[in-house]
Amino acid sequence: MTSPRRSDATRAAILAAARERFAADGFERATIRAIAADARIDPSMVMRYYGNKERLFAAAAEFDLRMPDLTGEPTDRLGTRLVSHFINRWEGDETLLALLRAAVTQEAAAERMRLLFAGQVGPLAAQVAPDPAEAPTRAGLIASQMLGFALCRFVLRLPPVVSLDREAAIAWLAPTVQRYLTGTI
Repeated sequence: MTSPRRSDATRAAILAAARERFAADGFERATIRAIAADARIDPSMVMRYYGNKERLFAAAAEFDLRMPDLTGEPTDRLGTRLVSHFINRWEGDETLLALLRAAVTQEAAAERMRLLFAGQVGPLAAQVAPDPAEAPTRAGLIASQMLGFALCRFVLRLPPVVSLDREAAIAWLAPTVQRYLTGTI
């Protein structure tokens, strides 16, 4: 029988290898065999702990969007602050981009993305929304802007969106996100 300590180490090695492999290859091209090789274990161990590639991806896709603390931020700057934050996250996290790529075609990844935005953007929206009951809708609309922008800029590489410098992208997106957050522009 595997000791709990060894089991935890094996799970951690699998998850670390999976995160790197998914980030490098994307969901479709990453294989259980390659992940197992990276973790220096037999592929059957990956299957034993996670069942299939979709479940492994969902487990590896534990992300913290590191939402900014908007306490004390001037109300009219909330959209700018949030858009800037998201652009920083997309530019600095290949694994988050791998999740986005996979979410387009894989239900497990799409569910992880839905939970990520509802669980992390929703509470922020509830803090600043004029009516906290509208927070889920506001968070969903913010997600539509930020995920759509990331998909067009970093995955599809749509030329007009890719060519925007960071400040221009913020200037275009911030008023819409501001309205979603607070109801004002």
